Amino acid sequence: EVQLVESGGGLVQPGGSLRLSCAASGFTFGNTDMTWVRQAPGKGPEWVSTINTGNGRTVYANSVKGRFTISRDNAKNTLFLQMSSLKPEDTAVYYCTTLISGTTRKGQGTQVTVSS
Repeated sequence: EVQLVESGGGLVQPGGSLRLSCAASGFTFGNTDMTWVRQAPGKGPEWVSTINTGNGRTVYANSVKGRFTISRDNAKNTLFLQMSSLKPEDTAVYYCTTLISGTTRKGQGTQVTVSS
Protein backbone atom coordinates (compact mmCIF):
# COMPACT_ATOMS: atom_id res chain seq x y z
CA GLU A 1 0.00 0.00 0.00
CA VAL A 2 1.32 3.40 -0.99
CA GLN A 3 1.68 5.69 2.00
CA LEU A 4 2.91 9.28 2.22
CA VAL A 5 3.09 10.84 5.67
CA GLU A 6 3.98 14.52 5.99
CA SER A 7 5.27 16.16 9.14
CA GLY A 8 7.08 19.24 10.33
CA GLY A 9 4.44 21.91 9.88
CA GLY A 10 3.53 24.47 12.49
CA LEU A 11 3.16 28.12 13.36
CA VAL A 12 6.09 30.35 12.47
CA GLN A 13 6.65 34.09 12.34
CA PRO A 14 7.27 35.87 9.04
CA GLY A 15 10.91 35.48 8.08
CA GLY A 16 11.19 32.19 9.92
CA SER A 17 12.03 28.70 8.71
CA LEU A 18 10.53 25.25 8.77
CA ARG A 19 11.57 21.88 7.42
CA LEU A 20 8.89 19.55 6.19
CA SER A 21 9.36 15.81 5.84
CA CYS A 22 7.44 13.17 3.95
CA ALA A 23 7.96 9.51 4.81
CA ALA A 24 7.15 7.28 1.85
CA SER A 25 6.41 3.56 1.67
CA GLY A 26 4.75 1.01 -0.57
CA PHE A 27 6.62 1.90 -3.75
CA THR A 28 10.18 2.23 -5.04
CA PHE A 29 10.87 5.70 -3.73
CA GLY A 30 14.30 6.03 -5.31
CA ASN A 31 12.85 5.51 -8.79
CA THR A 32 10.02 8.01 -8.45
CA ASP A 33 9.80 11.75 -9.02
CA MET A 34 8.38 13.52 -5.98
CA THR A 35 6.48 16.78 -5.68
CA TRP A 36 5.32 19.20 -3.01
CA VAL A 37 2.03 20.99 -3.52
CA ARG A 38 0.16 23.30 -1.18
CA GLN A 39 -3.37 24.49 -0.73
CA ALA A 40 -4.24 27.72 1.00
CA PRO A 41 -7.65 28.28 2.60
CA GLY A 42 -10.28 28.91 -0.05
CA LYS A 43 -7.86 28.32 -2.94
CA GLY A 44 -7.01 25.49 -5.26
CA PRO A 45 -3.87 23.39 -5.09
CA GLU A 46 -0.62 25.10 -6.04
CA TRP A 47 2.43 23.25 -7.29
CA VAL A 48 5.50 24.16 -5.21
CA SER A 49 8.45 22.02 -6.26
CA THR A 50 9.49 18.74 -7.88
CA ILE A 51 12.62 16.65 -7.56
CA ASN A 52 13.40 14.13 -10.24
CA THR A 53 14.86 10.71 -9.69
CA GLY A 54 18.08 9.84 -11.39
CA ASN A 55 19.79 13.21 -11.90
CA GLY A 56 18.05 14.79 -8.90
CA ARG A 57 17.01 17.81 -10.95
CA THR A 58 14.85 20.24 -8.99
CA VAL A 59 12.31 22.80 -10.15
CA TYR A 60 10.43 25.44 -8.18
CA ALA A 61 7.43 27.68 -8.51
CA ASN A 62 8.43 31.31 -8.94
CA SER A 63 6.66 32.13 -5.69
CA VAL A 64 9.12 30.02 -3.66
CA LYS A 65 12.28 30.08 -5.78
CA GLY A 66 15.30 31.11 -3.75
CA ARG A 67 13.49 30.51 -0.44
CA PHE A 68 12.55 26.81 -0.53
CA THR A 69 14.78 23.80 -1.15
CA ILE A 70 13.49 20.34 -2.01
CA SER A 71 15.64 17.32 -1.33
CA ARG A 72 15.36 13.58 -0.81
CA ASP A 73 17.07 10.79 1.10
CA ASN A 74 16.54 7.66 -0.95
CA ALA A 75 18.13 5.46 1.73
CA LYS A 76 15.44 6.58 4.17
CA ASN A 77 12.58 6.91 1.66
CA THR A 78 12.07 10.48 2.78
CA LEU A 79 11.32 13.72 0.96
CA PHE A 80 12.10 17.12 2.47
CA LEU A 81 11.16 20.73 1.92
CA GLN A 82 13.35 23.30 3.64
CA MET A 83 11.46 26.58 3.79
CA SER A 84 13.07 29.86 4.77
CA SER A 85 12.15 33.55 4.68
CA LEU A 86 8.57 32.46 5.12
CA LYS A 87 5.79 34.88 4.27
CA PRO A 88 2.14 35.00 5.37
CA GLU A 89 1.17 33.99 1.84
CA ASP A 90 3.01 30.69 2.36
CA THR A 91 0.28 29.70 4.81
CA ALA A 92 -1.26 26.48 3.50
CA VAL A 93 -1.56 22.77 3.94
CA TYR A 94 1.49 21.18 2.32
CA TYR A 95 1.27 17.79 0.66
CA CYS A 96 3.88 15.51 -0.82
CA THR A 97 2.63 13.82 -3.95
CA THR A 98 3.73 11.36 -6.56
CA LEU A 99 2.35 9.58 -9.60
CA ILE A 100 2.02 5.82 -9.21
CA SER A 101 0.62 3.76 -12.08
CA GLY A 102 -1.09 6.80 -13.52
CA THR A 103 -2.72 7.84 -10.25
CA THR A 104 -1.65 10.83 -8.16
CA ARG A 105 -1.08 9.87 -4.57
CA LYS A 106 -0.73 12.31 -1.70
CA GLY A 107 -0.54 12.26 2.05
CA GLN A 108 -2.79 13.84 4.65
CA GLY A 109 -0.81 17.06 4.57
CA THR A 110 0.84 19.20 7.19
CA GLN A 111 -0.36 22.70 8.12
CA VAL A 112 2.03 25.60 7.82
CA THR A 113 0.88 28.91 9.27
CA VAL A 114 3.00 32.03 8.91
CA SER A 115 1.79 34.76 11.21
CA SER A 116 3.03 37.22 13.78
